Amino acid sequence: MLKELQFFLSAILLLACVFFYQLSLKSSCLFSCLPPQKAQQDLEALLGHGHGIVFIETSERMEPTPLVSCAVESAAKTYPEKPVVFFMKGLNTTTRLPSNSTYPAFSLLSAIDNVFLFPLDMKRLFEDTPLRSWYTHINASVESNWLHVSSDASRLAIIWKYGGIYMDTDVISIRPIPEENFLAAQSSQYSSNGVFGFLPHHPFLWECMENFVEHYNSDIWGNQGPSLMTRMLRLWCKLRDFQEVSDFRCLNLSFLHPQRFYPISYPEWRRYYEVWDKDLSFNDSYALHLWNYMNNEGRTVVRGSNTLVENLCRKHCPRTYRDLIQSPEGSVTGEVGPGNK
Repeated sequence: MLKELQFFLSAILLLACVFFYQLSLKSSCLFSCLPPQKAQQDLEALLGHGHGIVFIETSERMEPTPLVSCAVESAAKTYPEKPVVFFMKGLNTTTRLPSNSTYPAFSLLSAIDNVFLFPLDMKRLFEDTPLRSWYTHINASVESNWLHVSSDASRLAIIWKYGGIYMDTDVISIRPIPEENFLAAQSSQYSSNGVFGFLPHHPFLWECMENFVEHYNSDIWGNQGPSLMTRMLRLWCKLRDFQEVSDFRCLNLSFLHPQRFYPISYPEWRRYYEVWDKDLSFNDSYALHLWNYMNNEGRTVVRGSNTLVENLCRKHCPRTYRDLIQSPEGSVTGEVGPGNK
């Protein structure tokens, strides 16, 4: 009887060791555990129906900032039935998943069920698009604004290939966007490229990629981004000023009112970091673009500040708020704010 018990306990111990060994392997690698073609196959399955949400990081940075984490988490929370795919240039087929203590935001996003992290392989991405010839001849090391220009190109190619909604990593989602083919107005007759959505292989995006190459000039800020979207939209549609909070329809796409994503215009971006004015309800908005590019002052989300951005994080990205947003003393309390209860 004693020998049987010892054998049983030994078997249990062996199984436990195998389990924890496999668990350690799973947590120590992301794509090195899967062949590259499997990762690509998963990407096709995830985004192939045109219902995904896409974010892009074109730098080599592996650890998202709290604001980036909030943007991705808020999209996952707002669209629980949709895949949220974050393409990161720093990832590749041999990237190892960092430990929680070293890269907490990376680990936080990896743990969300409908968030998927994929390498951004521009060479493969631009195949079979007008951007291929441009990319093969460009010298990125001497290009002005390369991180932004390469992001402008990547978002066009991804949404053209797979469809779905693209969002900048400083866009906080607050309610679902009820449109399939749309551009976001940042002012009356000027389009943003920080948020847009299309079904796969939409001709508007193909023409945008052609125009990207034909009129390429990285020295002009926005020439490959919002200015590109605006000049293409003007070719497709006869624009007019918005009337009240109503969207503009043209052919098979919608040009959404500035209130949908830009109720706070870029000259007023600091309002996000001021004490929350509760008269700002954002009832007509689907998401809020925080204009982080304008934030040369290094303003951050601070726990307990009662700023607009803190209240947005507490409500729309509660995990990020709990684990990553620091108090003025530089600590993360881990407490759940009133907006999360």
